[in-house]
Amino acid sequence: MNPMRIAFAALGAFVAYFVAGGVMFVTMPWLKTEFSKYPAVYRQHEGQVKHMPAAMAATFVAIVVLAVLYAMIYHGGSGVVAGAQFGAQFGALIGVFAIGAFTVHNFVNLNIGWKLTVEQSLAYFVEWLVVGIVIGVIYRPT
Repeated sequence: MNPMRIAFAALGAFVAYFVAGGVMFVTMPWLKTEFSKYPAVYRQHEGQVKHMPAAMAATFVAIVVLAVLYAMIYHGGSGVVAGAQFGAQFGALIGVFAIGAFTVHNFVNLNIGWKLTVEQSLAYFVEWLVVGIVIGVIYRPT
C-alpha cells in the first residue's frame, strides 16, 4: 500500500462525496422538503451549518478508512477502467451497507417516515457509489 496514493484517493473521494450530495439535493428538491417535515428530529439549516465542520471531518476519516480497505483488497490491474469497475462494486457494497446500518436503522430509531428513508437510501447509495468509483480511478497499486 502506498500512503500517498491512499491520501490522494481519499481526498478526491471526499470532494466527490460532497459534490454528489449537492447534486442529489439539487436534482431531488423534495428531499429537503421531506427532511423539513421532522423538525423535532433534524436540525434547522443554521444548526446544520454550525455543525458542518464536525460532519466533514468525520466523513473524511470514514473515506480514508474506505481508501485503505480498497487498497488492501484490490488486486487488479493499474488501469483506470479496471479501477473504476472494481471501485463501482466496492462503492455499491458500501452503499448497501450504509442503507442497512444507517437509513433503515434511523427509520427504526427516529420518528421518520418510509418516504424519507427510501429517499435517503437512494441519495446515500449514489454518494457511496461515487466515492468507490473515485477511489478506484485515483488509487493505483504500487
